[in-house]
Amino acid sequence: MTTRKLWIGFIAVMVVSFSVLLYFGRVIYRQAPPVPEKVIKPDGTVLFTGQDIKDGQNVWQSLGGQEIGTVWGHGAYQAPDWSADWLHKEAVFILDRLALQQDGIPYEKLSEERKAFLKIVLQKELRKNTYDPVSGILTVSELRAEAIASNSKFYGGLFTNDPALADLRDSYSIPENSLKDPERVPLLNAFFFWVSWSCVTERPGQSITYTNNWPAEELVGNRPSGSLLLWTGFSVIVLIAGIGLMVWYYARRRGEQAGIIPSSFPLLNETQTPSQKATVKYFWIVSALLLVQVIMGVITAHYGVEGQNFYGIPLAKLLPYSITRTWHIQIAIFWIATSWLATGLYYAPAISGTEPKFQRLGVNFLFGALLVIVLGSLAGQWLGVMQKLGFIQNFWFGHQGYEYVDLGRFWQIFLFVGLIIWLLLMGRAIWPALKQKSESRSLLSLFLISTIAIAGFYGAGLMWGRQTNLAVAEYWRWWVVHLWVEGFFEVFAAVVVAFLFVRLQLLKAATATTAVLFSTIVFLAGGILGTFHHLYFTGTPTAIMALGATFSALEVVPLVLMGFEAWDNVKISRSTTWINAYKWPVYCFIAVAFWNLVGAGIFGFLINPPIALYYMQGLNTTQVHGHTALFGVYGMLGIGLMLFVLRDMNKEAIWKEKWIKFAFWSINIGLTAMVLISVLPIGLAQTVASVKEGLWYARSAEFLQQPAILTLRWLRVIGDTIFASGTVALAWFIFGLKGGWSIEKK
Repeated sequence: MTTRKLWIGFIAVMVVSFSVLLYFGRVIYRQAPPVPEKVIKPDGTVLFTGQDIKDGQNVWQSLGGQEIGTVWGHGAYQAPDWSADWLHKEAVFILDRLALQQDGIPYEKLSEERKAFLKIVLQKELRKNTYDPVSGILTVSELRAEAIASNSKFYGGLFTNDPALADLRDSYSIPENSLKDPERVPLLNAFFFWVSWSCVTERPGQSITYTNNWPAEELVGNRPSGSLLLWTGFSVIVLIAGIGLMVWYYARRRGEQAGIIPSSFPLLNETQTPSQKATVKYFWIVSALLLVQVIMGVITAHYGVEGQNFYGIPLAKLLPYSITRTWHIQIAIFWIATSWLATGLYYAPAISGTEPKFQRLGVNFLFGALLVIVLGSLAGQWLGVMQKLGFIQNFWFGHQGYEYVDLGRFWQIFLFVGLIIWLLLMGRAIWPALKQKSESRSLLSLFLISTIAIAGFYGAGLMWGRQTNLAVAEYWRWWVVHLWVEGFFEVFAAVVVAFLFVRLQLLKAATATTAVLFSTIVFLAGGILGTFHHLYFTGTPTAIMALGATFSALEVVPLVLMGFEAWDNVKISRSTTWINAYKWPVYCFIAVAFWNLVGAGIFGFLINPPIALYYMQGLNTTQVHGHTALFGVYGMLGIGLMLFVLRDMNKEAIWKEKWIKFAFWSINIGLTAMVLISVLPIGLAQTVASVKEGLWYARSAEFLQQPAILTLRWLRVIGDTIFASGTVALAWFIFGLKGGWSIEKK
């Protein structure tokens, strides 16, 4: 296939995919679950106002939002899904009250026939949409108002200091008096009611709820819809067809030649520019942040077994679960992105062979800005969760409550500006090479396009406001998480790795360009619209499920052939004597291919089909995919790129391999053990519970505090310890390149 045809295909995929993505974004805006102006009883008594619900969303965000429990299945794995939990408690209260009123005994003591009858009464009560779009008023019955009052009392006590709920707070890792202002309690309850109401209320003129009948809850009639089953089957068909086409393509191109590998190192006499030398400090920060991130992960995981203590130390008083988890995720994104950005800054002057004026100053300025963003955003998040900021201040400088984009709006804007600066530094260094006609021009063009996308698509995180409807905020949030983190960083990585091998004359530029363009087209063809698979149950219409199921299956297609990429990298590592100096960076790329197949491919598709995600959303099966894809793919790639740059910075040095070898194998073995021994078994056990009893039970303290589940949680320490030892060894090796203990003395 010619490069010209591939470029046409790339442009077509981008235009068509984003047109569809934006069109259905407009549909989501129009069909999102409405926030009523008032929630009233039949006699006109106001229970909540629309402003109460919106302010309650801000209260939830200030507590950590998706970093403590989940809403609509998105968020943390400690504590319940608040939408499912509220709904179940509301249903149980109403059934008990009906049983006492009509039969004089509790619901559980009724015959099966009476239970079935009362469940039908309950479902008619809860599923009927009583929202008036003209007046904006939602009317609930007296009985439901009583249930709301009961739930409000429970959650008010849970987030304050009800002594009867002390053990439950401990199980959920929720500190006593998490809400220090009593006026915030009813606001939080208003928001919890609204997200639960969206889960059980049928869309006008339809027999499915705003969340497509999620969560699974037999009491209220929430069961998988016919369309959910249909699109699950269709996604499997698309996957099989896509794999067949991909195998055919690979069979055609396997005979392409990589080029004649030079017998001696072709870049031995290459000199470094001042800006290239200035990037070394980025990698020191990467190593330090990796260690901090692992420490936060260890603490977060341990809260799962001791609630709010860390081996007996009441650490949650200073660092509650929602903070340690926030920092664990946020720092991961920071260090991975920093490694990738620094790699770009290092190789940009090498691409053109020129050093733009003041490039070193720009690199140093950007480094300082990144430090301010990291420290400032982390401090703001702590202040927000500790309830030291008002709603507006928390939105701007504190904790936004949205997983992966928790940092306050000010820090988001600051980071966006930093990425634009990075884009300018990259563009001005690459531009001279782009103006020259060479066989690498298409590869460099794609490199620049991916750079522009990385800088630009983070701007999607600025598209929601402080009180934007949660369904709309989720749409834009996944633009950042899926398109920015999983999408265009993936393209950037593919281009960079290809460029590195071309630069070392291990691949022909034309071959690398064709391969990268084709893989980019295939990946983005599924990946852009595959964003919708995150939005099946977030207040979106059925069309989102159809598109998400279909195109997320296509995302998996290129991943099933990662074995070819891994084998190609193995052959490269054995191709000539001098390439042995790049052994560990190349091994990292092999690990990336492995985790792409396992973490993104197998574990990703495990939860992607609608019927699977219907029961698994918000369970530890999601955490399996998250760890193996985010760290296994992007983390290992960040480490590999860092090692590649550090190898180039001192080409004549001979590395002592003891620590880097230990680090590589410990990190990968530890990640495997963490998943297979602990996280995956817990997730599968939760899935069984979710199918049998409902999501509320799979996420409940009653289920997660069982001895067998606690044992599985404790067993995670095996993998975590091996993994943490590897990260310490990696940092020791990186700092040793400067200190001298990681280099053989001549």
